[in-house]
Amino acid sequence: MAKARFSRFDCSPGCSVEAAVGLIDGKWKSVILFHLLSGTLRFGEIRRQIANVTPRMLTNQLRELEEDGLVQRKVYAQVPPKVEYSLSPLGRTMEPILLALKGWGDANLGLYGKPKHASPAEGVANEKGEEGRQAA
Repeated sequence: MAKARFSRFDCSPGCSVEAAVGLIDGKWKSVILFHLLSGTLRFGEIRRQIANVTPRMLTNQLRELEEDGLVQRKVYAQVPPKVEYSLSPLGRTMEPILLALKGWGDANLGLYGKPKHASPAEGVANEKGEEGRQAA
């Protein structure tokens, strides 16, 4: 089993959540796992599906996922080397969680990157208030 990245899990409320999130923390891990739900992929295929990830970051994230037992890496003895990644049985148990995250994301995608105003009317009122203060 992989080493714990946290110095302790004291079994206080939430420690199992901390442990679970610790396995998929990182910008790309959950995205990689989601793409591997569809089946085995080679490094280049994963990279094409996740356009903004650098090769180094993808390599690091795949290594950590493999170390944690969520991803299996199969190397074929040929030239050039062929390496395939797939979900391990443990990684496959993440499927309902990843699908739930996708569902939530699909339902709330419109909120991503927008200002945190309670309503558009408040945003307009704040802008007018700031203009009024600047003019004074």
